[in-house]
Amino acid sequence: MFLGFLGTHTPRLDDKGRLVLPAKFREVLSGGLVLAKGQDRSIVVWPAAEFAAYAEQLNEASRSNPKAQAYARVLFSGASDEIPDKQGRITVPAALREYAGLDRDVVVVGKGPTAEIWDAPTWNRYLAEQEEAYSGLTEEVLPGI
Repeated sequence: MFLGFLGTHTPRLDDKGRLVLPAKFREVLSGGLVLAKGQDRSIVVWPAAEFAAYAEQLNEASRSNPKAQAYARVLFSGASDEIPDKQGRITVPAALREYAGLDRDVVVVGKGPTAEIWDAPTWNRYLAEQEEAYSGLTEEVLPGI
């Protein structure tokens, strides 16, 4: 049973911009995935089917909403579909590597139905900032839980 993408993983980008996917993620992503710009200067990793469903919802919403159209343009224009090779590697396109400031050391974090690829120092700063407030967010984010 797939519980979603979980955990923190620290692979490295090779000289060709390839990343070895965490072993736990490979089966779910073996049929294809989409890389897209995240809103925190990260790269979101979507299973292809999840991205297709999200894209369908977004296209419906964006037809009459200028903000949704702008969001869709940025999302789709920077997205890249990939299929992992036999070693579980994907190529992160240069434009996405530049957007997220990726160098060799990266962090892949699970985020439920998606995963994210971060530049390691950027992730460490982000996590340090967010962990401080983490304990008080439950009620605000999920009222009643």
